[in-house]
Amino acid sequence: MTGAIPPTSGRPLRVTVWNENVHETTEPDVAARYPDGIHGAVADGVRAHLTDAEIRTATLAEPEHGLTEEVLAETDVLTWWGHAAHDRVDDAVVDRVRRHVLAGMGLLVLHSGHFSKIFITLLGTTCTLNWRNAKDRELVWTVAPTHPIAEGVPSPIDIPEQEMYGEYFDIPTPEELIFVSSFSGGEVFRSGVTFTRGHGRIFYFSPGDQEYPVYHHPDVRRVLANGVRWAAQPERARGVPEIHQRPTVDWFAGEGR
Repeated sequence: MTGAIPPTSGRPLRVTVWNENVHETTEPDVAARYPDGIHGAVADGVRAHLTDAEIRTATLAEPEHGLTEEVLAETDVLTWWGHAAHDRVDDAVVDRVRRHVLAGMGLLVLHSGHFSKIFITLLGTTCTLNWRNAKDRELVWTVAPTHPIAEGVPSPIDIPEQEMYGEYFDIPTPEELIFVSSFSGGEVFRSGVTFTRGHGRIFYFSPGDQEYPVYHHPDVRRVLANGVRWAAQPERARGVPEIHQRPTVDWFAGEGR
């Protein structure tokens, strides 16, 4: 398959694509744009490039939002899209996802998922930003061309119609800045950034609004697949980081030398 990303582990990569699936079930124009839901488009984009991936989808309306303990335990990377129903995501599910990220599960947060409970919880800031929705042209510039997430991605990615996201973006200083977007109003935005929390790798990528067919864009799909591959750690045993406290200081005083 042209553009396929070769496998890196001895078993299929396990990806869960989560989407609240509210706009698609309540707005006919969004349903026409994404007939299989945004989760279906994201899943198709990842599947097109990752030859070793087993992909499942989950949505808000499912029991436990489709993110049971069993599902997360079998997920190498979780992708997250939400917009209209952040407040309807159960706190117990958010805590469960957080625990799995800290233990080594990868997380891709997409577009308006910047306001999701899980992203705000993991980053510890408001995650607010500037925005304008007026069918703007977005140019996504690669500023870290040697990063694995940028592999095979042109610079810039030209997205003809998109919601504008602009600075200031209230997030911690990213560990890696991979993409910066520019818009017709002169705005710029840190549109592709990474973080590590515990053992888990997090990638935030902003392009992708329900009002525009951004998740059908071939270059956006390549970024998503690259992000999944980067965030996955299939060989790591899942475990939340622990702090081990020494009961005495005898080891430092030289006992046993």
